[in-house]
Amino acid sequence: MPNPTPSTKPAFRDPKIFWDDEAGHWAMSLAEGNKIGFYTSKNLKTWAHTSDFVPGDANVDLGTLECPDLYQIDLDGDTTKRTWVLAMGANGYRYGRTTGTAYWTGKWDGKGFAATNSFPQWMDDGPDFYATVSWENPKDRYDSRYAIAWMNNWDYAATLPYYGDFAGQTSLVREIKLKTVNGSSTLVSSPIGGCETVESPSSVSGKTITTDPATASLPSNFPEGAYVIRATISKSDGDNGNEVRFRIKSDGSFSTTVGYNFVNSEAFLVRDSDGSATDSLAEGPKKAYDAVRRASNPSGTNTVRLVIYVDWNSVEVFVNDGVAVLSGLIYPNKAARGIQLVSDKGSLTLASFSHAGCKK
Repeated sequence: MPNPTPSTKPAFRDPKIFWDDEAGHWAMSLAEGNKIGFYTSKNLKTWAHTSDFVPGDANVDLGTLECPDLYQIDLDGDTTKRTWVLAMGANGYRYGRTTGTAYWTGKWDGKGFAATNSFPQWMDDGPDFYATVSWENPKDRYDSRYAIAWMNNWDYAATLPYYGDFAGQTSLVREIKLKTVNGSSTLVSSPIGGCETVESPSSVSGKTITTDPATASLPSNFPEGAYVIRATISKSDGDNGNEVRFRIKSDGSFSTTVGYNFVNSEAFLVRDSDGSATDSLAEGPKKAYDAVRRASNPSGTNTVRLVIYVDWNSVEVFVNDGVAVLSGLIYPNKAARGIQLVSDKGSLTLASFSHAGCKK
C-alpha cells in the first residue's frame, strides 16, 4: 500500500497485519511518526484507514514510534479475561528512560484501539531492547507469545565499535505472558527453554556475601564466552547489607555490574567501567551508554531471584521470573572471564547460585 500523503506523512512503515476473527477482516497497524494508524481490508489489497492511536492526545510524548504490534493475550491464563495489547518502539527520554518497547493494554473494536491507561508500561527497562517483534505460541494462541528485539539504542547505534567480526544483534527469544502484578496487567518475560545446551554446571549455596569477593566462594571455572547465572539472594535476619553486586566479565580493571538494591526494591545495570571499547564515543552517545539503568521489582521482598544471561557482547537480567528485565550491550575486554559477587556494605545471604556455559 503506497503512502497516501508522502509530503505530509514521511514516516509510513513497519506494517503488522493479523486476521480479526470477530470483525471478519484483516487489520493492520502502521507506524506514522508520532502515531499508529489502523487500517482494515477484506482482500489484503485494498485498505481503508479506520483510526489512529496518538499517545500525544493524552499528553504522552514518546517521539517517533516504530514497529507497532497489536494482539490478544489471556490475563493470568484466564480465557474469560482475554485482553488486547498494543506495543511499539518508543522513546522515553522525557520520563527518565531511553528508547525501548512501550505497551498499553486495552480494547480493540475492529477499527480502533482504546487504552486502559494513558501512560504506557515497558517490556524491558534496559538500554537495548527496541523494535520488538512478537508472534503466537503455536501450542496455545492466547496463553503466551514469543518476542525478540533489536539490542541497540538510537543514541549510540551508529557510533559503537565493532566487537569481534560483527556489530549488532538481537535479544534472546522470550516467552511473554500477561499477568496481574500488584493489581496491574503486566507483560512478564522469561527466556524460552532449550535456548542453551549447558555443560559442566557448577553451584554453591548458603554462602555469605560481603565487600570481599572471596567470601561468597563462587566457582572459578567460568567459561570464556556465553553462560547463564541463576542466583537467589536474601537480606536475612542479621544481614546489614543493602545492595548485592555481580561484577561480570571482569579482568581486574573493568567489569559490568548487575545489582539489586533491597532498600529500593530495584535491579540495576552499570556499564560505565565495562572496558575501553566505548571510550572513543562522543560525549552525547557516551553519556547515554554510561547511564545507570534501573528496573523496579514489584514484589519488594527481602529475597530476589536473578537469572542473568551473559554473552560475549550482551547481558540480559530477569528478575523474579521476569516481572522486571534489564537488557544491554556490553564491551568487555575479550579475555575477561572473571565474576565477583560483593555487597555494598555489611553482609547479605547467597541462598543459591549456579552457572553453566552455553555450547556454541
